[in-house]
Amino acid sequence: MCLNVNCHVWTYTDFLTLSSKTSGSVVGNQVVNLRCRCITKERKPIGRRIVALEVHPVSSHCAEIQIIATLKMEKRKVCLDPKAPWVQKVLKNRRAR
Repeated sequence: MCLNVNCHVWTYTDFLTLSSKTSGSVVGNQVVNLRCRCITKERKPIGRRIVALEVHPVSSHCAEIQIIATLKMEKRKVCLDPKAPWVQKVLKNRRAR
């Protein structure tokens, strides 16, 4: 147990160093990812298997638009390439609904 000021400063500094090395941050009870979620992006058409789309705009945490599709049967999430023509068409059709 530390009884002097220097020990408390060292402990606080150590905490800041450790917390800055994590990939996420806690906001309330939720962990917020501070990086891009999409590492690889699907370019091949999978349009009919999509149940839901999540569109994450450019932010301070990721410099790219991220489009994440949930697939019908597997309920698996797949990142889509926003530059692929079929993805742009799917987005346009979903916005029109």
